[in-house]
Amino acid sequence: MKKTKIIQSTALFFIALFFLSSCNSKKEETVVTEIEPKTETFLLAKEKLTTELRLPAELSGFQQVDLYAKVSSFVKVLKVDIGTEVKKGQLLIVLEAPEISSQLAAAESRLKSMEAIYTTSKSTYNRLYETSKVEGTISKNDLEMASGKKNSDYAQYQAAIATHKEVMNMRGYLEIRAPFDGVVAARNVNLGTLVGPGSTLPLLTIQQQDKLRLAVSIPELYTGYLHQGDEMSFNVKSLPDTFKATIQRMSGALDLKLRSERVEMDVHNTKGNLLPGMVAEVILPLNAKDSTFVIPKSALVNSAEGTFVIKVLNHKATRIDVKKGREIDDKIEIFGDLNSNDKLVKIASEEIKESDDIKE
Repeated sequence: MKKTKIIQSTALFFIALFFLSSCNSKKEETVVTEIEPKTETFLLAKEKLTTELRLPAELSGFQQVDLYAKVSSFVKVLKVDIGTEVKKGQLLIVLEAPEISSQLAAAESRLKSMEAIYTTSKSTYNRLYETSKVEGTISKNDLEMASGKKNSDYAQYQAAIATHKEVMNMRGYLEIRAPFDGVVAARNVNLGTLVGPGSTLPLLTIQQQDKLRLAVSIPELYTGYLHQGDEMSFNVKSLPDTFKATIQRMSGALDLKLRSERVEMDVHNTKGNLLPGMVAEVILPLNAKDSTFVIPKSALVNSAEGTFVIKVLNHKATRIDVKKGREIDDKIEIFGDLNSNDKLVKIASEEIKESDDIKE
């Protein structure tokens, strides 16, 4: 009986030992067979990225001019007010300057006087010249003096003509006329107002409103994507409609302060619902002329060390410095020392160092 118990105890001991050894071996197998995570990669390819850019812009009259008084005078007649539609050459304001009238009368009197003097001296010279053809009748000196007098009077006569013309021009400045078809956008004078070259405010502001100018400043990064003739759309806050316009003029240079290029479009405001001074939001299509490298945003690393992607070469990591281009959704345009079909890490990070092993 005792021998039987010893045998059972020994059997239980070996069973327990076998169970423990089996557990240890399974644990070791688990550690050995653990699979290391793979790094997801993709092949670099070119594509045309089409995006749009939204920028604030300003509407202004296609032509706009501030009208000032050339001479010191008073407002005698005011024929227009704000909102008045005017035609080119239409009389807008009549000014009054009594001294101009006095100067004009004096200039006319001097002109007539000099004309009479010149006519007389010219007639005298002609008679002397005809008489001098008979030898011995007129001395050569008398003829030369008559010629000099005629030439002097002619110069005085021409000066009187110029003075009279100048005063007439000054008198013309007393009539303010419209330089082009448009609308009176501002009026800063009333009847009897003293105006002149020293006035700080213009008498009137005339705007052409049937055709407007839409100006927008394009950041340096996007200037290469726009060309003359490109169509774009815009809208304003006060109107629900979307309007179309075409790029007509590009400055061809960057503003030194904003580092942007001024682009202008012509807008035909036939309905008159758009007003000069409105702020618009312009939607500019940025269509790339050539295909460029486009990658997922997750493949680009922005760090203190720079902006780079991680290229896989012979299962080793290589950092390639790049410059960013346009962004759309989860894609971004890049430029750098890269070629088509280069293998890049799809989810890159600063933790992947240069020459690290990459398991794909």
